Amino acid sequence: METSELLKRVRKIEIKTRGLSSNIFAGEYHSAFKGRGMTFSEVREYQYGDDVRNIDWNVTARHNRPYIKVFEEERELTVMLLIDVSGSRNFGTVSKLKKNQITEIAAVIAFSAIQNNDKIGVIFFSDKIEKFIPPKKGRTHILHIIRELIDFYPEEKQTNIAAALEYLTNSIKKRCTCFLLSDFIDDHSFEHALSIANRKHDVVALRVYDRREEELPPVGLMYLTDAETGESMWVDTSDRTLRENYRKYAFIEQKKLTDIFKRSGVDVAHIRSDEDYVRALITLFKKRG
Repeated sequence: METSELLKRVRKIEIKTRGLSSNIFAGEYHSAFKGRGMTFSEVREYQYGDDVRNIDWNVTARHNRPYIKVFEEERELTVMLLIDVSGSRNFGTVSKLKKNQITEIAAVIAFSAIQNNDKIGVIFFSDKIEKFIPPKKGRTHILHIIRELIDFYPEEKQTNIAAALEYLTNSIKKRCTCFLLSDFIDDHSFEHALSIANRKHDVVALRVYDRREEELPPVGLMYLTDAETGESMWVDTSDRTLRENYRKYAFIEQKKLTDIFKRSGVDVAHIRSDEDYVRALITLFKKRG
């Protein structure tokens, strides 16, 4: 992509998503993703009802009356975007590719994090780790992330969510909030890695999908190609039985995903590529808040 065109797209996404994060998501994000650690704040005299386990015995001995340690929640977070850049993200049948929807959602989360004084980083993955951007703060860092979201070209086309989660678990030492953005078109072998990652971190799944991944339109013969394997075939979509079997298969696959997230204790939002993602994110944030 030409540099001038890339900068225009970066600016367009910045204007839209920064406004959303300021006007809509700021409060919801703040309440939904709280700091998990507790840090020492001060000591004060003991009051009736205070937890005796927090008595500071050194200060108590010096003053000859009981003092306790006061702790406050550690507000600052590290946010990681774990983003699927496999071949299937380039699919879209209505108004927007899944890739473009993922880019906007990631940008909104990034600006919300920065406005909350959180660090944010990104892991791009296919069936391998394609790129790691360490967590930092600042507008310049956010714009760098958006440029990569728009113009990043992976080396591989297939998907390995388990490998990406294992990389997150091993590489990010401090507890973080992780948004896993993917269409989750995988062999569903990532449940164990997801459970482990969610025990160490706070993982949230954002599934971005296209409506034609759930049902086929009756438009006659279609030539379909798998974006990740390159396999192709002709499909007769005028066949009602074929369309019904396709719909049933999609329903079963989504049920498997839902069960995986439930067993792993991971919150999830299902966001269609041609629908407004604002409502889905606000609903998710309120549920967590």
